Amino acid sequence: MHRPQLFVASFLALLTLPLSVSSQTVYLIRHGEKPADGGNGLSALGLQRAQCLRNVFGNESIYDIKYIMAMTPKSDGERTRPLDTVQPLATDLNITVDISCDRDDADCVADIVNQYEGEGNILISWQHGALTDIVKALGDENAPKWKKHAYDVIWTDPKPYTGLTEITSENCPGLDDN
Repeated sequence: MHRPQLFVASFLALLTLPLSVSSQTVYLIRHGEKPADGGNGLSALGLQRAQCLRNVFGNESIYDIKYIMAMTPKSDGERTRPLDTVQPLATDLNITVDISCDRDDADCVADIVNQYEGEGNILISWQHGALTDIVKALGDENAPKWKKHAYDVIWTDPKPYTGLTEITSENCPGLDDN
């Protein structure tokens, strides 16, 4: 092989190697709608949202989700909504949801996100009141507050996690048409 051809072949081989610098994006969502009586689990609308998220974040989406987190559910059935919201998606993607962090432990979430070296992006499903704390723990000093009645919002926080770059809707048909 001549030198120019060898150079081109070597260069093309380098292009196929994975980059050592990862550039994951974290997507944060609130759990699906809760029952009107405040009980555990998801309401019918919340179950509908969980099914919709299979399309929003699924294999054919632009999000490339490879890691999913939800807060630790309690043994009495409380705090299950975030996990219930993403479990159908996780099943589709063949991902085990990381439930190792308590609702109020934003530093735990930030540690896991910052240590993640896998491919693809991270989806975090949580209780709305704690999402601001998670974004702050990741590095955004000016993290916004989650609107109390917003169930359809996606916060986009790309590495190095110093600020949200987008706030968009999940656009679930029949749920987010307003």
